[in-house]
Amino acid sequence: MAEKIVEQQAPGQVGAGAKQENDGMTLSALFGIMRKHIITIIITFLVVLGAVITLTAMSPVEYTTTSQLFATYNDSSDGTANSSEQNSGSSYIMSQIKSYPALTTTQSVLQPVIDDLGLHTTVGQLKGQISVTNPTNTAFVNISVTNGDPAQAADIANAVAKSLSSVVENTLYASGSHSSVKLSIVQPAISPSSPSAPKWKLNILIGIIGGLILGVFAALLKDVLAKQIQDDDEIGEYIDAPIIGRIPEVDLLNDTKPVVVNEPGSPVAEDFRRIRTNLSFLAPIEDTNCRLLVVTSTGASEGKTTTSVNIAAALAENGAKVLLIDADLRHPSVATKLDIDGSAGLTHVLSGQASVKDVVQRYWKPNLHVMPAGPKPPNASTLLNSPIMVELLNNAIERYDYVLVDTAPMVVANDAVIFVRRGGSLIMVCRRDQTLKRDLREISEELTTLDLPASGVIFNCARESKKSLERSNYYYYYSDRNKEHRKKRRFSLK
Repeated sequence: MAEKIVEQQAPGQVGAGAKQENDGMTLSALFGIMRKHIITIIITFLVVLGAVITLTAMSPVEYTTTSQLFATYNDSSDGTANSSEQNSGSSYIMSQIKSYPALTTTQSVLQPVIDDLGLHTTVGQLKGQISVTNPTNTAFVNISVTNGDPAQAADIANAVAKSLSSVVENTLYASGSHSSVKLSIVQPAISPSSPSAPKWKLNILIGIIGGLILGVFAALLKDVLAKQIQDDDEIGEYIDAPIIGRIPEVDLLNDTKPVVVNEPGSPVAEDFRRIRTNLSFLAPIEDTNCRLLVVTSTGASEGKTTTSVNIAAALAENGAKVLLIDADLRHPSVATKLDIDGSAGLTHVLSGQASVKDVVQRYWKPNLHVMPAGPKPPNASTLLNSPIMVELLNNAIERYDYVLVDTAPMVVANDAVIFVRRGGSLIMVCRRDQTLKRDLREISEELTTLDLPASGVIFNCARESKKSLERSNYYYYYSDRNKEHRKKRRFSLK
């Protein structure tokens, strides 16, 4: 915890270190993005894999078999050819055999096959079933046939090999001429016992790899296109401030009483107590024992007022003298949140219509005081910058241990700057799926320009981790509401 305060006291050093860390942790950042968008990755993976399996299942079953021929030089002499003639014949075969794959798919070769086997197909359709290759620097010709019937595939392959041999030996030359090349079937095609397509193992492997790659790509694309903060890890990319608390999204926060008051044994109450501990390490205002906490957010509906009242209650629970001021004169919310009278408040004090003691209300404990905002004034900025506001703050700092100021969102007005310049610590509240990255970046740049660093960030509506809950002491806490629920359930079971 002490290290956090050191970071706050040297924001420039923290920013440089964080930047170096981000530059050197590309793989870690990638894993962080994958963890954030794990649902997107899983859905994309399942869709791709399911599509591959469906297409594979719908593909027709095919069988492939191969017939192999070997070319020899057909010498017309009595076998006494010299070495020169033999070399010449070998060269002739190697030059001629390169054209045999193309020759095999011609009508001269395939039409006799169709006639002999009685196939109900055309030369072009039969050509699509045949694949002919001549391995480099060999006298072999491999004829492969793919067909839905394994027996017919073997018959076609052997018939094509026989027809090619006949064409080469008898019809390539003029009538009466003798062919110098002889093709012999050295490996006849046999009926295959297993299909060659579809290739289930290969296709599923491709589906798995493709699904993972597309899933990661979809996660990266979603993260780049996302306009709102999705995870607390992203906050450090936009503002140089430590995260001093994470608050989950729970129904207890919607009540009109702070969770420390309403459900003191709840896990979220412990979260605010943890924030209380972190805030205690902030340096007090110079020459005083008071800490001025200025709570704001980037935009509306991010939970700054809810956070303010709960922090105030948590601080008061520990015995500290606390004053909570609703300085959001443009949209007062503290009185509504605590269900107290908000008809008179800060506006009346700043306009000279009432004194501080007339508007401050005691709440829950004798050491917790609340100053509502009162009615909305037409000149909020003028009132907050008035000498009366300065005097009010000075008197409050002398009397209280903590003064919490709930101010307007920074995109609405920079009222928070007024109080931070007085020595206050700026606490930013960011909400998942609500805080805009663009706004947070612009506010961070504005604070840097004014040389007013944020002291901490509270991340609202954070995702709850089941593993972290299991490792924590949350299961030791049982609220009164949970006890009543268990009692009602026991009675209903009886």
